[in-house]
Amino acid sequence: MSIAVHPGSTSPSISKTNDVEWRYEMRRDCQEIFPGLLLGPFQASKDLDRMRALGITHVACIRDVKEAFSVKPRFPDQLHYLVLDVEDNEEQNLIRLFPRQVGNSRAKAFIDNALQSGGRVLVHCNGGISLSPSFVIMYVMERFQLAWDDALQMVQNKRYCISPNNGFITQIKEYESIYKALRTVQSAPGAARPAQTRRKREDDDEEAEESDTRRRPEPTEMQQKDVDMT
Repeated sequence: MSIAVHPGSTSPSISKTNDVEWRYEMRRDCQEIFPGLLLGPFQASKDLDRMRALGITHVACIRDVKEAFSVKPRFPDQLHYLVLDVEDNEEQNLIRLFPRQVGNSRAKAFIDNALQSGGRVLVHCNGGISLSPSFVIMYVMERFQLAWDDALQMVQNKRYCISPNNGFITQIKEYESIYKALRTVQSAPGAARPAQTRRKREDDDEEAEESDTRRRPEPTEMQQKDVDMT
């Protein structure tokens, strides 16, 4: 099965044929999963001329903490970087590092900002096999409202060598339920963003205080004298 995104389309189309004829040496390069989002290994982030030719403007470097000394931004003056230090094992919680809701330092927000500004973003880990593909699978799953296995297939049809570990696959499955639940809440009639609700509550409190002040009568001369005597 192949899932392709056509220019101008808001959702992917699904076919039964692979998008590319995979060759072993292609694992050393990056592949475009859909227009503007590329996935690959660290090696693909080391060639500035190649990245410029691909139009890459942003790089999400997702690395194991043990690899921080070697897997790092190479061109911070030329490109925008996000660096996430994680444990590349089945126990690592990826979900807390992914969504926009927890801040602009997270992977989804970084990718969103890159694409919305007209940029092109490369997402990589060391080998481009398990860690960074897991983030990309979650991203395309939510962006195109896919089931987890369709999202996995979409990414794998472009980069055949990906193989998220069992722990990451479990979290990818869990994220399908999370993003669908969030969409349900956000699309519910009368749903309001927390910040908007908080601002409205603060405005209501201010209005109530002003109204109470207006209703409160001025003290009489006798009452004022009593206050002065105390």
